[in-house]
Amino acid sequence: MDLRKLKTLIDLVAESGISELEISEGEEKVKIVNQRHAIPTSQQVLIHANPHGNVPASSPTPLPVVPESVPTPSVIPAGHIMKSPMVGTLYQAANPESPPFVRVGDSVKVGQTLCIIEAMKLLNEIESDFDGVVKEILVENGQGVEFDQPLFVIA
Repeated sequence: MDLRKLKTLIDLVAESGISELEISEGEEKVKIVNQRHAIPTSQQVLIHANPHGNVPASSPTPLPVVPESVPTPSVIPAGHIMKSPMVGTLYQAANPESPPFVRVGDSVKVGQTLCIIEAMKLLNEIESDFDGVVKEILVENGQGVEFDQPLFVIA
């Protein structure tokens, strides 16, 4: 197994969040262990190869520890929080040439469209469930959103 393939496998384990990956090719065996949740954070690669293989046998090799970024809590102003009812991509307008449905400072009524969330190729209009003024828009146009993610603050 060549080093490029090993690097690809290590990157795959690091990005996917899986805890362990073991692959065998003939007599060669590679086991990559991601100990992300252990303290201290580290990853280990165990390589066992036949004596005639192109990958040398080695002992566990720790990879450099990359500290995970700690998200800073964002301050959301007081008011009614409109949350995403689904996972998808948020659009603030019906099409790129149209003005956004709402802007900060706009008055909104119950049932008024605030944005569109595209999910599984379907466009879903997200309507206000509160009368008030849009105090803040918490997501960017074209941004992916998660279920129950705050989208708008209406007061």
